[in-house]
Amino acid sequence: MNQPRRSEVLETLSDLIRINSVNPHYGGGVPESEIASFIENFFKQRRIEVWRQDVLPGRQNIIARIPGADSNRLIVFEAHMDTVSTDGMIIDALEPSMRDGQMHGRGACDTKGGMAAMMHAMASLADDNITPPCEVWFAATIDEEHSYRGVVALCRDLAADAAIVAEPTTLKAVIASKGLVRWKIETIGKAAHSSQPHLGVNAIEQMAQVISAIQRDNLRLAKNPHPLLGSASCSVGLVRGGVQINIVPASCEIELDRRTLPGESVDNVLDGYQQLLDELAETIPQFQAVMHTPMLTDVPLETSAESAAVRAMVAILDEMDLDPEPVGVPFCSDASKFGAIGIPSLILGPGSIDQAHAEDEFVECHQVRLAEEIYRRYMISFR
Repeated sequence: MNQPRRSEVLETLSDLIRINSVNPHYGGGVPESEIASFIENFFKQRRIEVWRQDVLPGRQNIIARIPGADSNRLIVFEAHMDTVSTDGMIIDALEPSMRDGQMHGRGACDTKGGMAAMMHAMASLADDNITPPCEVWFAATIDEEHSYRGVVALCRDLAADAAIVAEPTTLKAVIASKGLVRWKIETIGKAAHSSQPHLGVNAIEQMAQVISAIQRDNLRLAKNPHPLLGSASCSVGLVRGGVQINIVPASCEIELDRRTLPGESVDNVLDGYQQLLDELAETIPQFQAVMHTPMLTDVPLETSAESAAVRAMVAILDEMDLDPEPVGVPFCSDASKFGAIGIPSLILGPGSIDQAHAEDEFVECHQVRLAEEIYRRYMISFR
């Protein structure tokens, strides 16, 4: 396997980790402004065309461009700038440290390692005066860790022939990922003194029936696995109910996280859970439950293994003696938004999802270097 030519990528990764880019939803301020300026200057210093795309007040995507021999064809490399919170980390989250061949720090794995590799892969084309076959964009986007608003803005009116998204996949080519629906179910009861519970309707007890029904439905989901993704699933992540111990609770709510498979739509999924509630209402006296509007949704990703975008990546991984077999992952990413508008999309980046968001987040340095070479080869070979 040919070894990557450059090591400066690790210096850039260190610089990126030092910049606090915690998403505002998780306690950050306006997180992407400083890292956006760093990325913008990286490309300006190399005389690569770069511009900002307004998304939200004070929050902008950064897009860099290298013209290609065929101006009618475009490939997009994308990585998100924001991270999750640094709370609870057992290392200095914003001071990168190197040990045992690993770079530690918040965002090292998710997803500043892949971002640094994409930046340097693109810069290498300019350094070597290479005109790629297709136009190449690198997009650094906001808000992936909360609600994907950066990539949604990027995808408006976008037409491209392939998209590569940097998420930690241990350098495997991911062509399928699960979708997501998050929403609340509320049971509505009637308050009463706890010494006379028969005068009330216990919303928590009603919710226990709802949770049991969801557990039974999960057994059904397990019987229909996807070849790359396994089964769809539904998890109850939060429960809230009651006012105090001596009052029969008049309300209880749960928040659910449903992971969807290709072929499932948000409407069909929610209709299925409404049917569960309707069936409970037919058998449980005074049962009343309400489905709330989803808080967050995402579509699944499924890119054909026979597409030109995937075949090109498989060939590169094979050339580099890396595992070329396309795989699926259970987590969501920006990739599905490209797929939803018809752009063949893959997820590939250094690091493991096991280290993403962790209390001691890290990425294997050799994988970052390899990622730079993979991205570079893709840029100069995809037609």
